[in-house]
Amino acid sequence: MKKKRNRKQTRQIILQAAFHSFHAQGFQASSLNNTLTATGVTKGALYHYFPDKLTLGYAVVDEILKDYVERWWLQPLQDTDDPVESLAQLIQERLSDQVPGIVHLGCPLNNLVQEMALVDREFRRRLEGLYRLWRKGLSSALRHGQQTGRVRSEVDTESAAAFIIATIEGAFGQAKAAQSLDVFQKCMSGLSRYLSSLRP
Repeated sequence: MKKKRNRKQTRQIILQAAFHSFHAQGFQASSLNNTLTATGVTKGALYHYFPDKLTLGYAVVDEILKDYVERWWLQPLQDTDDPVESLAQLIQERLSDQVPGIVHLGCPLNNLVQEMALVDREFRRRLEGLYRLWRKGLSSALRHGQQTGRVRSEVDTESAAAFIIATIEGAFGQAKAAQSLDVFQKCMSGLSRYLSSLRP
């Protein structure tokens, strides 16, 4: 006998399936049928939680992609006195662990920005909100590093955060275009040198 899913589980299963479909095929090319097939939920159940594809897309940004930004890039920098070292370690871990799988498809956040920012105003607003969250969190970590003497006091932390994020996202884009982890590694090598320049 099948175990009955509760409402929260069903909604999360739908969101995860939609995220994977959007990441692999793009938002516009994906269909709700992809999500139905992947989850086994009924059309009625899907529409109960998400009345249309745009609503589902917004929820993926607000919940799944927000979790990606926080879990991948911000949480590892919390409660550290040396954000430069922590970020360098984080980049190294990504190179050896999770990044190879994402090189083929690209960064899910950057993909949606490239595809949807000029197509749908609400998508653009939500996606920019995630970049703002990322910049703010990284800038805050760098400011804390200034207070602990691990980051040069004259560093403009907001500009540095914007540059670091642009480098990471650009590296994902180049690696996706080349279908090569080597390109990503070269970009990250340059970023590591930049991070070293932030030290006193």
